[in-house]
Amino acid sequence: MNAHANAIFTALLAAALFGAATPLAKTLLGSISPFMVAGLFYLGSGIGLAAVIVARRLKRSDARDSSDSRIQRGEIPWLAGAIVAGGVAGPALLMLGLSTTPAATSALLLNLEGVFTALIAWVVFRENVALQVFLGMVTIVAGGVVLSWQPGASGVPLGAWLIAAACVCWAVDNNLTRKVSTNDAMVIACLKGLVAGPVNLAIALLLGGHFPGAAKIAAAMLTGFGGYGVSLVLFVVALRNLGTARTGAYFSVAPLFGVALSFVIWPEMPSALFWVAATLMALGVWLHIRERHEHAHTHEPLEHTHRHRHDEHHQHDHDFSWDGREPHTHSHRHEPVTHVHPHFPDIHHRHRH
Repeated sequence: MNAHANAIFTALLAAALFGAATPLAKTLLGSISPFMVAGLFYLGSGIGLAAVIVARRLKRSDARDSSDSRIQRGEIPWLAGAIVAGGVAGPALLMLGLSTTPAATSALLLNLEGVFTALIAWVVFRENVALQVFLGMVTIVAGGVVLSWQPGASGVPLGAWLIAAACVCWAVDNNLTRKVSTNDAMVIACLKGLVAGPVNLAIALLLGGHFPGAAKIAAAMLTGFGGYGVSLVLFVVALRNLGTARTGAYFSVAPLFGVALSFVIWPEMPSALFWVAATLMALGVWLHIRERHEHAHTHEPLEHTHRHRHDEHHQHDHDFSWDGREPHTHSHRHEPVTHVHPHFPDIHHRHRH
């Protein structure tokens, strides 16, 4: 599997885990407050990933990977903003929206996260956009509009607005996380969980909530570890290799997994509008998958740290004793080079067009 195909698979796997978490979250609502569910999800994510990080550090004999992958001081504001937007505001809004919105509808509305992510990437961070990618986003938006519309209703339901607002928060989170995506993805996801979990739990308790029984706590934390923790690790890796807008687009398939699981949990016949929306959203994702971006481009001098192999973009010497192990992590410098090959706006291709 080539690097681009591997990156796409990583994004899709992240989407599958996150999409499955949505209907599972709805099964917990009712007996547990929305903020409590969000808090337990993120706490399970943070604690689970922390355990994996500790085990990984104990297993490694070379300390270079851990020392060279520390988050730099200048990157902390980006990470802090991502945690507040995506780890506190986003989950709370989602849980509030889920409490009044059907599971299948909620799952498909989450496609809007990819749209908002791309818009911010294009408008604010100047990531390149192709016509095909733009058309894909248009069809996803159209699907969201169809899904939210209810005949005879005076407007879009409040629950749908809350879920859409959660998508905006996660879109901000995605774009800010891209700024720190060269760092250890597991550390980034772990920090988000360890901060967002207690904050959401504190809000739940202040609003009069209470902890559920041990079985529900364990179920929520386990769901959070997979749907929010492992999923976020894979998402950050995809951000590093695909860019923000493209990763958001592939992540838009998450609702399809959520829909499939919600129909298993709550068997029902979906409406015609549901299938129209699903078709439009599937078409949008397909347009993104078909994109091919290739042109002559120049890499400017760049020095950074991330996990890498010695591919065409990493032809450098080492100032330390290297045993030939790959991939590995260390600070390295990219010399200027001009060439042509298919690429995405990853951490090595953020050039102007």
